[in-house]
Amino acid sequence: LAVGWGSGAVAAWAPPLGGCKFVESTMDCSGRWLSSIPGNLRGDTEELLLNDNTIQVLGNASLLPYIQLCHLSLTRNRLELIEPGAFLSSQGLQELSLADNLLFTNYSLTATALSSLQALRTLNLAGNRLTEDMVSVLVCNLSSLESLSVARNVIMRLDSSIFTNLTQLLELNLEKNYIFEIDKAFEGLQRLQRLNIAYNYLPCLVGFGLTQLRVLNVSNNIIEWFLALESDDLFELEVLDLSHNRLLFFPVLPRHNKLHSLLLQDNRMSFYQHLPNGTSLANVTVQFLIIDGNSTNITTVRLWDELCYSNLSSLRLLDMSQNQVWGLPEGFLAQMPFLTHLKLNQNCLETFHLLEEDSLAMLAELDLSQNRLVELGAEVGVGDILPNLKLFNVSTNSLRALPPGLFTHTRQITTVDLSHNQVNLCPQPDVAGEVESPPCVDIRGVETLTHLSLAGCGLQSLSGRPFQGTPLVHLDLSDNCQALSGGLGWLQDLALTLQVLSLRNTSLSSSASVDFSALSSLMRLDLSGNSLTAFPASLGALELHSLDLRDNCLAALPPAMAGAPLGRSLRELYLSRNPYNCCTLGWWDALQRIEGLRVADGMEVTCSHGAQVLSPSALPQPVLQSCRWQEADLALLYLVLALPTCLTLLVAFVVVFLMLKERLLKMLKNRCGVSSPY
Repeated sequence: LAVGWGSGAVAAWAPPLGGCKFVESTMDCSGRWLSSIPGNLRGDTEELLLNDNTIQVLGNASLLPYIQLCHLSLTRNRLELIEPGAFLSSQGLQELSLADNLLFTNYSLTATALSSLQALRTLNLAGNRLTEDMVSVLVCNLSSLESLSVARNVIMRLDSSIFTNLTQLLELNLEKNYIFEIDKAFEGLQRLQRLNIAYNYLPCLVGFGLTQLRVLNVSNNIIEWFLALESDDLFELEVLDLSHNRLLFFPVLPRHNKLHSLLLQDNRMSFYQHLPNGTSLANVTVQFLIIDGNSTNITTVRLWDELCYSNLSSLRLLDMSQNQVWGLPEGFLAQMPFLTHLKLNQNCLETFHLLEEDSLAMLAELDLSQNRLVELGAEVGVGDILPNLKLFNVSTNSLRALPPGLFTHTRQITTVDLSHNQVNLCPQPDVAGEVESPPCVDIRGVETLTHLSLAGCGLQSLSGRPFQGTPLVHLDLSDNCQALSGGLGWLQDLALTLQVLSLRNTSLSSSASVDFSALSSLMRLDLSGNSLTAFPASLGALELHSLDLRDNCLAALPPAMAGAPLGRSLRELYLSRNPYNCCTLGWWDALQRIEGLRVADGMEVTCSHGAQVLSPSALPQPVLQSCRWQEADLALLYLVLALPTCLTLLVAFVVVFLMLKERLLKMLKNRCGVSSPY
């Protein structure tokens, strides 16, 4: 919702001129430490960028050579003064950015200079330490303005005198000031469509009546109430951002509007028709005391009834996350037939029921994560209750099951997050003596489901075929310590589709018989946070692009991995927080020679040498010598062990030979027939 300030088009660069760069009609002199505007730039310049320089004064003659100038940017200089005649030669100027300067020092003279810009459409005065009175003086004669930013100043109070003559204004940015009161400041701005008052100190908005406004951003204030004017006029409002405030009630919106995005994130909002302790405040009213000048008006409102008067029929996005919602009023969702995104995460919901009359036929995203849900209900036999749902998030609740057949009619569901619930997958193994099988979630046969998160669900040893007919591409099984105790056979139905698998913190050890070779389509594998003491041999045949081995017990990796299919396909590898041996780093050197492989956490990888923890990329010379001596000592040890054995065999041979010498010679004499003296 912030005001945007354009810069020139980019084409082929022309040769530099005085340190500046010229592209078509744009001259860029930004960041040149200029203390004044150069007078020798091209005269056909239409856009001049002088950002990040040290210009303090814009003199009467500064822009004389540039009569075709349409866009001038002096952002982040030290500008204190614009002399009254500075723009007399630039009557065609349409966009002017003076943000982040010191214009508060001589604002009255600067205002005189600005008053000559009768064609000016866009003006940025952000970050100039301007008060509301200074702003009033600076813009009072700029009736042609369509976009104005006075963000990041010291404005505190707005009244009808500040923007009186800005009858053509379409966009106004007042964010990050100190505004605590607005008194009819925008009533004369009949064409205003976008208003940003975020990051201020507004306590409430009562009697909102800007019928022509399309986008209103009042986020990050201290607003407790939002009450639209009671009127039968059609409000053009399309986007209302009330997030990060202190709203106590759902805002009372105009009866007739075009609202498609309502952002209420991070407030203190709840519905009080039915409270969690069973009581009701349905007949209790709230009175507002509205003081306008010398007149006092008391308005009585039944907020839970007023909710029904608000027209929510065009709403597409409703974000009520981070509030204190215990439950929704009856018929609340039925008012939003075109709702596509509903965010109710981080509330206090204990139950949530999907009813046929709620008419959520267009809903594509439903986020109920981080609540207190113990029950998620749906009408039995309901056909198309969520036919267009694509993303379903119920993570971090207390669910044990989902309504049977919930995904039967969700013909477009692609992503489901069930993480951090105590759920099991169907089918469950039969347990002797149990009449009923424990509750489970059935995701078999969901042909559109590609992403599933089951992290931290306490999954037991999985068996059967829980993913039959469901072509998952991304599966997260992290933080399930007993999920792999029976191997990976239950993933057989995902062998051809699964590309991303997370097995982080699943108590995987080298002693477990886990074979990854069947997962031929796998591209990303996370094995971090386990107890692997040896590299799984079955990974060598996979063509992974990313592998995470952090937080294991690996002393080394196989050097032959570099020549395996895994080594040729791998592009990203995580290896830190393993107890590598500094004297067996041949595998590390082999990894460094693999073209295209990036060890993403290479700076964090360490190895141990005695009590020292070192980086394998920069081992000190004494450590290298010590490792060589260890290798030499090992060879010497083998020699010392082998030498006594050899000597013993030699001595035994000599003794045997001497004992049998005469007998052997007689045998030779008899065999050869030659006499010899003894």
